[in-house]
Amino acid sequence: MSGHSKWKNIMHKKGKTDAQRAQVFTKISKEIVIAVKAGGGDPNSNSKLRELINKARSNNVPNDNIERTIKKALGNDSANYEEITYEGYGPQGVAVIVKTATDNRNRTAGEVRHFFDKFGGSMGVTGCVGYLFTEKGLILITDEDEEIDEDKLMEDAMECGAEDFSADEGVYEIYTEPDDLYAVRDALVNLGYKINSAEPDMVPSSYITLENEEDIKHMNLLLENLEENDDVQNVYHNWENCD
Repeated sequence: MSGHSKWKNIMHKKGKTDAQRAQVFTKISKEIVIAVKAGGGDPNSNSKLRELINKARSNNVPNDNIERTIKKALGNDSANYEEITYEGYGPQGVAVIVKTATDNRNRTAGEVRHFFDKFGGSMGVTGCVGYLFTEKGLILITDEDEEIDEDKLMEDAMECGAEDFSADEGVYEIYTEPDDLYAVRDALVNLGYKINSAEPDMVPSSYITLENEEDIKHMNLLLENLEENDDVQNVYHNWENCD
């Protein structure tokens, strides 16, 4: 399995401007609200919330903002977000899945459809490309100081319940079954590993390479516009050449 493009996307997002970082918190805050409404406001018993708090902190979100969002969600003083998934095609039939959290499905559907149409693609019906992806949990660990024993990490990950492992230049990707993601993450943390992220992922069964410069330009613009939309939480695709 290959999630290297996802890691590059994460590193790219960490270098964004203040305005873009504020947008990142807007997205994370929606996830926090959904997690609190689903599993309560105690991160000790809500693994999803615990991971989102870590995610917010890694994006330099102040603790006061995090606590305020949790309190609003607990007090029903926040919007009720609906999680909706859209599927479609980019240039040359690249499969694209767009996961959103919205308080206005008509607005979100219109905006997502607009981006597909504008950049050489088309929005399809539910299931049109979903069958090309398998839902997994993805844990990312980086070893910038070259202190991690790769064989030991792989052994520990498998013993903690992971199902696949890959390494590339100090970036370790640990795949799990979707329901095992946070349990494996917590087990690795208890063993002393520092986790960069632990999030659901959609792994494509095959990839498409774009050769035409115009198609590459449009695919980049499609992904950029989708990811910058406040209602869009995650975008998955099977474009191979996405550096």
